[in-house]
Order: sequence, then structure tokens, then C-alpha cells
Amino acid sequence: MTRTIVVSGGGTGIGKAVAARFAADGDRVAIIGRRADVLERTAKEIGGTALVADLSEPAEVERVRADLAGRFGSIDVLVNNAGGNMERHGGSGDVAERWTGNFRTNVLTAVLPTEAFRDLLNPNGRVVFISSIAAFRGSGGTSYGPMKAALHPYAFDLAAALGPRGITVNVVAPGFIEDTEFFRGTMDDERRAMLVGQTHTGRAGSPQDIAETVHWLASPGGGHVTAQIIQVNGGAERGR
Repeated sequence: MTRTIVVSGGGTGIGKAVAARFAADGDRVAIIGRRADVLERTAKEIGGTALVADLSEPAEVERVRADLAGRFGSIDVLVNNAGGNMERHGGSGDVAERWTGNFRTNVLTAVLPTEAFRDLLNPNGRVVFISSIAAFRGSGGTSYGPMKAALHPYAFDLAAALGPRGITVNVVAPGFIEDTEFFRGTMDDERRAMLVGQTHTGRAGSPQDIAETVHWLASPGGGHVTAQIIQVNGGAERGR
């Protein structure tokens, strides 16, 4: 059966890999993001639909909701991948501004679409949030880790609320993932060796590692897995 998949931040990196994985199954895939050129390029590549929006803005989220409802009627899988660290270069500047920026980028971009789209979710649907290893171990003094951690209890509550409809809600927390914009331009050889050295598998993760995990959670085999944090980091951070 062909399903409708919605992936935020689907133009590059993890989001693109997730979108491509579902598209390979023949599913209808809609990717959402702020950069029209990037989204259109990826949508053409995977055979999906590009929807340009800033998901931290309620009015834009409602516009996307109306578009999705008009195009597809309902949603089977929602993957909240949009995010990033707005404090990449440390702790200078206004604290409120920095924390608010990361709140909008990592929390609102997940919560607003989830709340707006939840009534479009089909029975036995799936919701997946992309978090980070930083939610467990911190993010070098920035607010990125705390903002990703905020998604965890939200996902737990959402799983309880949507469970009676057969909908599962889970969080995937990646570790060091190469070939993503998040790490591009910040990774010298020494830091890369340090991050790889923290794993038990002796390698960096790839966007495809995350895509396969999300794909499994959305499969029939993942149907009884809900309210869980799935860490994908090669053992760099232990499960708890």
C-alpha cells in the first residue's frame, strides 16, 4: 500500500536520506523546508513534493497543513527532522536571543507541525522526532542540547495521546553523522578522530543509518515500539 510521508528539513542530510528511503518504496513523499532551491532539487531527485515554509511560524505551518490536506487528504508518517544549532560559534551575544533562536529552530519546528497535522494522521500512523546525542551529554555550553532534550517528554505525552488510534511516537537520537550540514565546516581531522574513537563500531554514522532506523520504526515490525528514544551513535553514548 502506498503511504503518504512528510519529512521536515528534507532537503539535505538526514532528512533527504529519510525522504529518499521512503520514496524508494514508492511512497508519496512531501519534504518541507525554508530553502526553495534545495527542496526543489531534492524533490526532483527522489520524485517527491517540495513545500517551502518556516515551520517555526504558525501561519506558515497552517498553510502547509492546508496544502497537505488538499494534496493527500491524510498522512501516514510524519518525520520531524528540521533543526540545527544557531549557536555554532559559542556563547557570545544575548542569552535570551540565543536560547530563543534554538527554541524556534528545534522545538517549535517540531511541535507546531505535529500539533497542526495530528488530525491528518491515519490510524496506525507514525510520528518520529530527530533528536541528538547532545540531548544526553550536552552541547558544549550552547542551548542546542537542552532544546533537543525538550522533545523527549513531549514525545512521551504524544505517544500516550495518540496510542488509542494505533499511532506510535518515537525519537531517534543520532550521534556523529558525517555528510550533513550540521558538521560540515566544523570538523578538523583531530575532532573527527575523537568522535569516531568514542564509538564501539569504529566509524562515523551516515544519514542512511538514520534513514534505515526511521524506516524500520515506520514499518509493521515497529508497530509495538512507542514512547522510546532510539540512540544511533555506534555506542558513543549508552542506552538508558
